[in-house]
Amino acid sequence: MDFAYSPATQALRLQVRDFLDQYIVPRLGQWQREVAAGQFPVSFMADLKALAREEGLWNLFLPSLAEDEPGRGLTNLEYAPLAEIMGRVSWASEVFNCNAPDTGNMELLHMFATPEQRERWLLPLLQGEIRSAFAMTEPDVASSDASNIQTLIRRDGDDYVVNGRKWFITNASHPDCKFLIVMGKTDPDGEARKQQSMLIVPLDTPGVEVVRNIPVMHHVSPEGHSELVFRNVRVPATNLLGNEGDGFMMAQARLGPGRVHHCMRAIGMAELALELMVDRAQERRTFGRYLHQHGSISDWIARSRMEIEQARLLVLKTAWMIDQSGAREARREIAMIKAVVPTMLSNVIDRAMQVFGAMGLTPDTPLADLWISSRALRIADGPDEVHLRSIARMEIAAGQERRGSSSDYLTPPDVLRTDHKH
Repeated sequence: MDFAYSPATQALRLQVRDFLDQYIVPRLGQWQREVAAGQFPVSFMADLKALAREEGLWNLFLPSLAEDEPGRGLTNLEYAPLAEIMGRVSWASEVFNCNAPDTGNMELLHMFATPEQRERWLLPLLQGEIRSAFAMTEPDVASSDASNIQTLIRRDGDDYVVNGRKWFITNASHPDCKFLIVMGKTDPDGEARKQQSMLIVPLDTPGVEVVRNIPVMHHVSPEGHSELVFRNVRVPATNLLGNEGDGFMMAQARLGPGRVHHCMRAIGMAELALELMVDRAQERRTFGRYLHQHGSISDWIARSRMEIEQARLLVLKTAWMIDQSGAREARREIAMIKAVVPTMLSNVIDRAMQVFGAMGLTPDTPLADLWISSRALRIADGPDEVHLRSIARMEIAAGQERRGSSSDYLTPPDVLRTDHKH
């Protein structure tokens, strides 16, 4: 793996960073004011999207694009430093049409949609004309194991009928959200990983109810992390994505790259937190010294830099592996970054908040919002413990294959004996 970004990637990094600094950062205050006033989407979002598309900064996340699909598809390794820059502002990814959960849905539709589904749902998403949501998580089961889901999808003639309850469905409260990709069971008695299917459900279908936008750590996201109820929701059978029984497989295909994108953006969040910490430590004085001159603060700065660099290298390795061999071959690395990066991010933000003191707890800095994101990321797309369990199982399996091969490194007991006779 070459650790240097290509000249093309370097140029894109500068372009994205310049766009962020010139057009997005100056609007942070306006975005907050308009959202607080209930105006969403904010007034300038459409203009920023049009400008980003005009500058060729559009659909950067999707490795392969058809001729009629707008954007500049990059490899995962090329996209990583760009996503990192976008991560510095929570809503920046939407400007470039690289926002979750739309990115994951576009990847699903790109891989599995019929020509009709592609025309109706994928192309408007790629154009940035609509938004979408992915409805998998449920309140009554441990959804980190997708085989647990209870929502039923029943075939009835030329239709499917959906009944169930979902929650923490990101984007479902966005005014531009037009459809859901719903994961449910079409064969509850089948083999555990063949019971599930995915269905495209327009959000305005009778029987679909957005119950509430759930606050996360008392923070309400305008796009929503919503609770949904499906009561006898009827959609045409042609809305089935892929084949019956493919839901679990498609979920794994979707969640792998999605987890990597989360981690890429999290590196950018951590970089911003560290920059703020360093600036504050050079400006603030206590007991006659600048903060960075106190040993504990300088240690925090050093440890934060080391932890960010370690996490970034693992993320880049994972992106490279996906490009080389696919997400399945990189599943161990995907699990590792999903466990490593949110914890790193939480640690860095926590130190930055401590350096800022009371100010770090207020909306005067982005740290409180970043901290909420870091804490949520330890649960979103699978809690830490699930990923640690997966990593351990893969290590144990590898250990069983080589069992006995490391015995040569053990010292036999008779070598350790000593003769005490004189």
